[in-house]
Amino acid sequence: MKRAVPVLLLTVAGLVPLWRFEPHHDTATVAAGDQEVEGSLIPTRYGDVQVAVAFEGDRIVSVRMLRQPDSAPTERAVPVLVEETLTAQSADVDTVSGATATSEAYAESLQAAIDAKG
Repeated sequence: MKRAVPVLLLTVAGLVPLWRFEPHHDTATVAAGDQEVEGSLIPTRYGDVQVAVAFEGDRIVSVRMLRQPDSAPTERAVPVLVEETLTAQSADVDTVSGATATSEAYAESLQAAIDAKG
């Protein structure tokens, strides 16, 4: 019984962060007439990466992450990668330091979406 109480308390303490976890969902929508194209799913050692690209004509108007590794470096890198994409209007984006694998997979998935659009 002496061990049961601490074990129970530690178990509950370990589960609290899981109960409080809310997955990130991008609520951006694509306007009628725009076209959204999904890029390829790119596996990395940290997790899968996949983007969806919204186009207005040939112009990239938004990029959203469909899949991404759950890590702080990725959370910091994604806004930088999206901003560079919107500026460059291509998959020619710089790798974000500390998130090299995610950056490279992002560019690959982005290029696949651009190619699929035609």
